[in-house]
Amino acid sequence: MKERFRLKLDNKIGVIVDSFGIGVREGLKKAKEVGAQGVQIYAVKGEMDPENLSPAARRELKAYIESLGLEISALCGDLGGHGFQDKSANAAKVEKSKRILDLAKDLGTNIVTTHIGIVPHDRNGEVFATMQQACEELSQYASSMEGFFAIETGPETSAHLKSFLDTLSSRGVSVNFDPANMVMVTGDDPVQGVHILKEYIVHTHVKDGIRYKEVDPREIYGALGYEPMDHGKIAEMVRSGEIFKEVPLGEGKVDFDAYFQALVDIGYNGYLTIEREVGDQPEIDIRKAVDYINRYK
Repeated sequence: MKERFRLKLDNKIGVIVDSFGIGVREGLKKAKEVGAQGVQIYAVKGEMDPENLSPAARRELKAYIESLGLEISALCGDLGGHGFQDKSANAAKVEKSKRILDLAKDLGTNIVTTHIGIVPHDRNGEVFATMQQACEELSQYASSMEGFFAIETGPETSAHLKSFLDTLSSRGVSVNFDPANMVMVTGDDPVQGVHILKEYIVHTHVKDGIRYKEVDPREIYGALGYEPMDHGKIAEMVRSGEIFKEVPLGEGKVDFDAYFQALVDIGYNGYLTIEREVGDQPEIDIRKAVDYINRYK
């Protein structure tokens, strides 16, 4: 515990509004109530789909968020599927991603977090080339707006993700660092990962988890052309927590003393955004997470 109190975190605390499961407006109020300074909001479908928000509606929502004393840390623009692995789907996905970044800028943030699909090891394969082409277009668009598409860590190791990002012409595609995904899926070390990806980290998630069994990341995230041995069995093992389990902050295998110290060491000054994807009492877990982070301040 001594290490914890020697640390001095100045980062603002964010909360993913959707983690509360009560809608955007109520979730915004709840985020303020639990002590967050910022919020991340899913902006893919429904009321937050860019197509459903007129310029006037965007101004009104931004003013409402500001009236609560909050700001947006990032929008979530994860479009599902296999990310940008499928060439036939990429034109529409890239276009939608750009519109989500436009919305982000209108709401006062320049970050959209997303999943791009698992980066293949075969650099000469079609899937790698397809992902690279889509991400290059997104990277250039984001850079032209002084914005970022931030890839969430987890599907591959930090070193492998960095090797892919290094092939792009700008940092418009960067990283949303999630230590729990790494612990739960690849078994990669988040502390080492922070140092490997330091030049790309623009946003972070604060989440905890435990890994019980080794697993091919493709079994969890899927991949174009990959058929799991028994998808139903794998899905059930994930649901039951046999492979890994997301747990409340401080109850898993993420070493937050070392993780937060690593963020301090690289000079990261962005948001620490709490994500709670499971559990039947998200508000209680999120309040505990806010308190947990505040102990480092």
